[in-house]
Amino acid sequence: MIMKGQKISDRYQIIKSIGEGGMANVYLAYDTILDRNVAVKVLRGDLATDEKFVRRFQREALSASSLSNPNIVEVYDVGEDNGEYYIVMEYVEGKHLKNLLKKRGKLTVPEAVDIVLQITSGLSVAHDSYIIHRDIKPQNILILDNGLVKITDFGIAVAMNATQLTQTNSVMGSVHYLPPEQASGKGATLQSDIYSIGILMYELLTGKLPFKGDNAVEIALKHLKEPMPSIKDEYPEIPQSVENIILKATAKNPKNRYVDAREMHEDLKTCLDESRKNELKITFKYPEHDYDDTKLLKTIKVSEKKGHKKDINIIEDKEGEEMKKKTKKNDNVSQNKLIIILASIFVGLVVIITTIVVLIPYITSSRQEEVPDVSGYTVNEAINALQEAGFIVSDEQRQESSEVIPEGSVTKTSPAAGSIRKEGTEIILYVSLGDVTVEIEDYTGENYNEVKGRLEALNLQVIIERQDLEEGEDPNDYEEGIIINQSVKPGEKLSEGDRITLYIPNLTNQYPNFVEDDYSVSEVEEFAEDYGINLTINYEETTEYEPGTIIRQSRAAGTTVVEGARLTITVAAEPGEAEEETPNEGLE
Repeated sequence: MIMKGQKISDRYQIIKSIGEGGMANVYLAYDTILDRNVAVKVLRGDLATDEKFVRRFQREALSASSLSNPNIVEVYDVGEDNGEYYIVMEYVEGKHLKNLLKKRGKLTVPEAVDIVLQITSGLSVAHDSYIIHRDIKPQNILILDNGLVKITDFGIAVAMNATQLTQTNSVMGSVHYLPPEQASGKGATLQSDIYSIGILMYELLTGKLPFKGDNAVEIALKHLKEPMPSIKDEYPEIPQSVENIILKATAKNPKNRYVDAREMHEDLKTCLDESRKNELKITFKYPEHDYDDTKLLKTIKVSEKKGHKKDINIIEDKEGEEMKKKTKKNDNVSQNKLIIILASIFVGLVVIITTIVVLIPYITSSRQEEVPDVSGYTVNEAINALQEAGFIVSDEQRQESSEVIPEGSVTKTSPAAGSIRKEGTEIILYVSLGDVTVEIEDYTGENYNEVKGRLEALNLQVIIERQDLEEGEDPNDYEEGIIINQSVKPGEKLSEGDRITLYIPNLTNQYPNFVEDDYSVSEVEEFAEDYGINLTINYEETTEYEPGTIIRQSRAAGTTVVEGARLTITVAAEPGEAEEETPNEGLE
């Protein structure tokens, strides 16, 4: 259990708990290095002991940390401390969108469009980097008092789904926002996020969800089979252009949806324009129910409210449907005969599933294949080539600059081309950014905010850190916010996504170590007076220290001095002479 005041990795000092969930506990903490408040999510339960999940969690959260957009909660750090796995994020003082819906019921059309515009703006950056959120829902959308919207839980959502889909083919996340392709057991794509946004937009405008049921399976089946309710049937005043966006985003067939968040964002920008006032209702080019007509057998893993998990098999068998029709026509079929027939079908399904799950992996487990060389291929060409060779292509795609491979094409794979791997091995694609390099200049003496802005516009990651002054240096020789050092030397070149650290002087006043540095009581009183601190002096009878020696202080050495704060020091006194004094009366 993380306690108030505890430091994680000797850096993040816990201030208070701000949220608990089945997956992680969230704390408000103080970053003692960068002097800012942060939100720290600490994994809990069986997740922290699942090595495969932890590896994916760290990898995906680090990948998400590369995303920089005002509408995405920034990921600062990922790490482990004494078996506690944590992720450090931007601390946002806002409320979940779900809370806003509970308070307001439903939103106006301009409000809903503005919120979804901000969500798609943030997701556009993620989709450009081939990062899928997979769990878009109101609980993962924060809204600030000024109306700014921020998407959260990128790292955890991605890692959680990747692990579950790999291990059990189960579908995580709220079933109310579940895309049909995931309900049927297929992998998530960029368009899966689009479907969830469409459901969310419907909820914002109506105050309710389009598909409801008594259990998760019933709701999932409605996502698969039932058409999206017409929002205009209930609220005729909503523009057809707005309904068209919802219908296109929630199309059952991904081919009928927006390609990615950026395309949806561009459509949203004009949906309230006068020119689209008389827009016709959208029609789809491709059939909506493009599923296997013979059988659909998938497993949906859902979490109950109490945290218990259960597996439910959804079985839709055409032969079963035909048998039901025949039994309706034949009233003389006995109940015993029906039970025998159903039992036979059940046994047959068990045999088929056992064969698929047990025998086929056993037979094919020893097959080895050579990873094909797909450098220079487009991403789609590379995916097709690797899948034809029997490999699985990871959702994660990494980027790197290349002087040879054109932008958007594949530079290499991991594992590397030519290596021998088992069929089914996951392959990660590296995608070229083109010949993108930035020559670093000498930024010392410049304001860090101006330099940070210029470098981030070139898609570099910029870290600002405070650097302590050398002993004997006069703080008056330095200005607040002026760069005094940098991690990359002038003249060196960086590629997009590379990191540079800019150092500014640490001019913040800090508490000295009054105990170890042998401060006298009068020196502490002078310090308190200079910085407007409320000083309390307690005297403790003891024979272990010389009278007048400071033996304890309430404020740790190195912490920031705040005017008006209270400081208590304990001073050694001879037995019989103890007293309490508060000589400095500052602000309360």
